[in-house]
Amino acid sequence: MDQARSTISKIFNGEPHSYTRFNLTRNMEEDNSQVEMKLSSDMDEETGGNGAGEHLNHNSNRKPYVAQKLGRTPKNLCFMAVATLLIFIIGYLIGYLVHRKKDLAPTCADSMVRYDDGAVIKTGAAPLMNWDKVKKLLAEQVSADKFDSVFREFSSDNHRAGSLGDEVLGEKVVKRFREYGMKIWTDEHFVKVQDAPASGSNSFSYKGKEESPTGFLSYSANGTITGAALYAFYGEENNLRLLKSRNVNMTGRVILVKTGRISFAEKVANAAKMGASAVLIYPDPSKASIGGSTQLYGHVHLGSGDPYTPAFPSFNHTQFPPINSSGLPKILAQTITLDMAISILRQLGGANAPEEWESPNKLGDDSDAITLRVDNVLREKKIVNVFGVIKGLVDADRYVVIGAQRDAWGPGFAASTVGTSVLVELARSISDMVKNGGFKPRRSIVFASWSAGEYGSVGATEWLEGYLSSLSMKAFSYINLDGVVTGQKYFKVAASPLLHGLVESTLKEVNSPNKAGSLFSEFAKDNMESNVLEPLKLDNAAYPFLAFSGIPSASFRFTSEDSDYLYFGTTLDTREKLNAATGNKVPQLAEAATRVAGHMVLRLVHNHLLRLDVEKYNKIIRNRVVQINNKVHSVLRLQPQLLSKVLTMQWLMSAYGSYSRASSKLATDIQDSNMDDIEMCRTLNDRIMTVERNFLSPYVSPRDTPFRHILLGSGPHTLQGLYGHLEALRMDHPEADAKLFRNQFALATWTIQSCANSLAGDVWSLDNEI
Repeated sequence: MDQARSTISKIFNGEPHSYTRFNLTRNMEEDNSQVEMKLSSDMDEETGGNGAGEHLNHNSNRKPYVAQKLGRTPKNLCFMAVATLLIFIIGYLIGYLVHRKKDLAPTCADSMVRYDDGAVIKTGAAPLMNWDKVKKLLAEQVSADKFDSVFREFSSDNHRAGSLGDEVLGEKVVKRFREYGMKIWTDEHFVKVQDAPASGSNSFSYKGKEESPTGFLSYSANGTITGAALYAFYGEENNLRLLKSRNVNMTGRVILVKTGRISFAEKVANAAKMGASAVLIYPDPSKASIGGSTQLYGHVHLGSGDPYTPAFPSFNHTQFPPINSSGLPKILAQTITLDMAISILRQLGGANAPEEWESPNKLGDDSDAITLRVDNVLREKKIVNVFGVIKGLVDADRYVVIGAQRDAWGPGFAASTVGTSVLVELARSISDMVKNGGFKPRRSIVFASWSAGEYGSVGATEWLEGYLSSLSMKAFSYINLDGVVTGQKYFKVAASPLLHGLVESTLKEVNSPNKAGSLFSEFAKDNMESNVLEPLKLDNAAYPFLAFSGIPSASFRFTSEDSDYLYFGTTLDTREKLNAATGNKVPQLAEAATRVAGHMVLRLVHNHLLRLDVEKYNKIIRNRVVQINNKVHSVLRLQPQLLSKVLTMQWLMSAYGSYSRASSKLATDIQDSNMDDIEMCRTLNDRIMTVERNFLSPYVSPRDTPFRHILLGSGPHTLQGLYGHLEALRMDHPEADAKLFRNQFALATWTIQSCANSLAGDVWSLDNEI
């Protein structure tokens, strides 16, 4: 009997096998042919070799029932007895398997978990296991004492993307995942990146003195230019607008800006809009501890992924269109050391810098000429992403992704080593919870180790581009582990509003490594929005998941200051520097970071309904609508001919109202639904998962405008972009911009309305007020 059970179990469950994207189609074709052969074989056995057995003629030779019964022989009776016994055995085994499946598979009713912090009802991730038991299992696994050995294993002085060091670290991650019993696969891409010139450095000269910084900015334009120096603070848009308002001519100038506040790429893009010919970026003097000779490394692609295959994956067999990313700069960009910058700034003439900048520097004039030469080398590199998965038991095809970059410009201890270590430790912990602790996740968890993160989240973005259609309704969240420990004074979270509720409950459950009490009580205090939450920036690895793919994403960090870690993008990012920044608490902070990520991931795969709060977007949409409404009325008062009475805010307000009602209706539907029905749970989760994706504007090209999210993306299609159009109307009075605004206004309005329609559910539930 046990042997029969084992055989039938194998038939139903199947044996696992591995495949890659290159042989997936072939395997499907082989499976289909095997099914067809099996069916043909069964038919032959029943009807003979030609498929036309005697039973097809039974009507013409049929005997009365009594005659058949009286005519039975002992042989027939024996055959019937054996057949009856066989049917009984099969029926018993089927009943056993069905009963066993019910014991193993959770139902929605089992997993009723309230979103507040009240009493927790029994969850369905494992029979009789509540959330407190899940937290206890994780707490038993994660320990600060285990991190030192992991740090040593994944530390490397040289592991730039595509290098031997990067490959070796990737193999170590594969080995770890294999030890944990996870299904493993890799993802190869052939990407183009810019590295330093063959000579080892670019160069610039100022007033007869030539300098050759060894740092560089990947994806800068190449060439030689000469232009007058201009000091522009941080290079933010408002800094440059202030200079323009003072009649400062920026055309052809070499802009000097310091690090911080915005990414290198944004600084260069802002300068290019003003007609500058080049940008020199130097360390912020207020962070003088970085040293006067420290070289800076980075990239200036205003986007993510391989800029030479925008919106397309860099697979080796892909036929690339002959285009470049719209985010590639057309002007030169180069980093310089703090000592080099001070030497230039001290000699600048011209007017004083604006008082608002609190800077002693002069702005510079036409006599302050700088000659800059950039000669970066474009190279193709093979990069490898590494994946492991813990499969769920109910919705195995739905998964949360948690990832960390593996490469760095130098040692990259804070940039990559800590995040990779947290990733590996979390994979070990949850794998052991499943194998030995009785934890049974409803949904799957994908662990990802990315390459080429320093060049602009290239590995992660290429994966998104390659599998976007399959990820859109399967990957429901992304948790980013890059830079999770850079200090201990603050705790910051950048996340989709859908995840804010999950973040809050997590901070209330995880204890602080600094003092008694939770992370919430220490860092959030009475206002999480102002004390913990921060915008998700363009250079954050979670940004393309959210703004390009429409996957709710989160990134968090322990930090000593609001700005980025001082040693990111340098060769000084070492364990010693991070020890100094954290008071030698790196293992303890890594443990806390693992608990934060673990609680979020486990909640997302444990509860019957996804912990994504669709009502969080109500406030964001309302604030944007109010902001645009006020600006529209201001423009109509001053320049009514530009927008005319044809434009009405009623459309946008109605779309917001539709979304608000749809989100409230979903909450009502959840309360009124039969939670014993697993399909009902899946349907409700489907509606929740559509929200982020449906905020991606379908009216712009992902090639030209990759970050299509109308609320959190970037570009003229966003609600923030609409407000920027109105600012331009008020300042410059262009008729063409007024027409463009009306067009973008209509498209943004319908994007919100379409999202509301999808969230409402069935077509007969739609609100067609517009």
